[in-house]
Amino acid sequence: MMNFIKNIGPTEIAIIALILVIFFGGKAISRLARTSGETVKELKNVKKEFTKAMEDDGHKA
Repeated sequence: MMNFIKNIGPTEIAIIALILVIFFGGKAISRLARTSGETVKELKNVKKEFTKAMEDDGHKA
């Protein structure tokens, strides 16, 4: 499975994106991208807060 992911090129990504737009529409893809970005941002904030809390308690992260 991982070898397949490593071998995806720009053409394959473009084809997958086109198929997604055809099936779900541009607005749904835009909403999905925005939600994904917000989720990643929130996860980074949680990681940062956890690391800071551990360091404040005297643990090495």
